[in-house]
Amino acid sequence: MYDRILVPTDGSQTASAAMSAAVEIASRDGAEIHVLNVINTRYYDTSIDSAVEPLRERGERYVDALAELAVDADVSVTTAIELGRPARVILEYVDDHDVDLVVMGTSGRGDLERRLLGSTTEHVVTHADVPVHVVPAVE
Repeated sequence: MYDRILVPTDGSQTASAAMSAAVEIASRDGAEIHVLNVINTRYYDTSIDSAVEPLRERGERYVDALAELAVDADVSVTTAIELGRPARVILEYVDDHDVDLVVMGTSGRGDLERRLLGSTTEHVVTHADVPVHVVPAVE
């Protein structure tokens, strides 16, 4: 039913739960998974390479950890790190990569990020042209 599934991640447990759900769907449908981390340009000065590099390294740890779950399940996986506003970048990624399902958590890391990812999830749910499977927060 699905060919390409996108899992946005901020490194949270909820993102890991979303990945587990995506792996289950991908295994059933023979789909590939794309794991995306967005460095939020609203909160970080990305005009200085030395400021971006630690954020990119952290993002790589996040996407690599989730990619490992897909590899362990013998599911094809692609990872990406992008700069921008998370909701916008997620929707652009969906269009640019012909994604036909987004699987994401309702909330993410920490109080501020939890609020932001919650609003990101809401934006994606209300603006995506593809189905969005929302996984509840992990306590």
